[in-house]
Amino acid sequence: MTPRLSTPADADRLFELWHDAVKATHDFLSAGDFDAIALEVRPYLATAPLWVIEDDHGPAAAFMGMTDAHIDALFVAPDRHGRGIGRTLIDHATREAGTLTVDVNEQNVGAIAFYERLGFVRFGRSPLDDAGRPYPLLHLRR
Repeated sequence: MTPRLSTPADADRLFELWHDAVKATHDFLSAGDFDAIALEVRPYLATAPLWVIEDDHGPAAAFMGMTDAHIDALFVAPDRHGRGIGRTLIDHATREAGTLTVDVNEQNVGAIAFYERLGFVRFGRSPLDDAGRPYPLLHLRR
C-alpha cells in the first residue's frame, strides 16, 4: 500500500468514506453536529491535498490530510480497520514531516488507542473542538 495524492475525482468517494467512518466511530456526535460537520468536510475533501490509500478491495480505503506536521484528518473505511492502513499513513506522515501532532476527540477511545499504540503521547486538552462544539480534544504528539 503506497499513499498517493488525491485528485478532484476522489472527492465523492472520500466523502463516503468519511461519512461511514464517522458513523462507525463518532457515536457521541449529535445528528445536528454531524450534519454541520459534513457541510464543512465536503469542500475540504474536494480541495485539500490528501494522502489516499487504495487496496485490493476497491478505491480509497483511507485518507489523511496534513498541515505541515499536524494531522488534520485520518479516516479508514470501517470494514478495513485493523489491516495496517492507518499505520501506513502515519509512517508516511513521519517520513514527510518528522515529529507529528494530532487532535483527537476525547470521546473517540478507539482513535486514542490507535495513536497511543503508535507512540503518540498526550500533551494537552481543549474543552471544545475547533468550532467551539462541546467535544473535548486531546492533543497528541509523536
